[in-house]
Amino acid sequence: MRTQKGVQVRVPKKKESITNILKKNWQLYILILPAVIYFFVFNYMPLYGIQIAFKDYKAVDGIAGSAWVGWKNFTDFFHAYYFKRLLLNTLLLNIYYLLWSFPVPLILAILLNRIRGDRTKRAIQTCIYIPYFISTVVLAGMLYIFLSPSAGIFNILRESLGLKTIDFMSKPEAFRSIYIASGVWQSAGWGTILYIASLAGVDQELYEAADIDGASVWQKIRYIDLPSLVPVAVMVFILDCGKLVNSDTNKVLVMQTPGNVSTSDIIGVYVYNVGLGSGQFSYTAAIGLFTNLINFILIITVNKISKKITDVGLF
Repeated sequence: MRTQKGVQVRVPKKKESITNILKKNWQLYILILPAVIYFFVFNYMPLYGIQIAFKDYKAVDGIAGSAWVGWKNFTDFFHAYYFKRLLLNTLLLNIYYLLWSFPVPLILAILLNRIRGDRTKRAIQTCIYIPYFISTVVLAGMLYIFLSPSAGIFNILRESLGLKTIDFMSKPEAFRSIYIASGVWQSAGWGTILYIASLAGVDQELYEAADIDGASVWQKIRYIDLPSLVPVAVMVFILDCGKLVNSDTNKVLVMQTPGNVSTSDIIGVYVYNVGLGSGQFSYTAAIGLFTNLINFILIITVNKISKKITDVGLF
């Protein structure tokens, strides 16, 4: 900025060339280069294979040499005999899971934040983090053991009360409850990490001022903790809504039995059986593209609604 005859005139800055910017910040670009390469190789290059959803893909002919079939794979899926059941089971399982699993980490984080003893707090955190590292197969094995009709702890308790034993894993009406309860137990502790980090960043003077004003514990939670958690909670909720047509296929596969197929038969399991079992790669690629498109629409819609209601969004 310079002055001419008492008037300040703003002189526009010259734009730096890309070469100069690269020379100044080359260390930062090298630092992010591995992440860029990773996402390019594993997230963008595979997009070339999307076209097999519109082709009759044959491994001998390759992607480029396979014949185009247009929307045939999509229409075949929409007219499939189990299409409605697959879609309904997938949506119900994920909606119920979202409704039950979303608030639990939030509540746990608030309760952990109320604990003042560091050793006690660390011990509790360790206990609730451990289930997250249990593999899916091991978790399913635990469920089969605990819910066994002959030696399972739940059926032993039922027998002690004079009730008949139940084969829970073969009951279609029990599948969703078992899936959701085990999932919440396994992931709730790990899900508290983001919320605890947000609460750690709250200005401690707010709590001190609340103590001076005589605020109760519930008032501190309502007026300090919850408002500070809203931005993070909303973003987590938006991301979770973007997975409503996806499920933990591995877990459903190991939990599926002939008795609970009517409720455990979801899109992911169908894709696994048809894609790997029958080798219908084009057909299953079309199903995958359809589910990803639905998830994309959901995440965009929920994000817009969130920005209007809470003024918080991913973008």
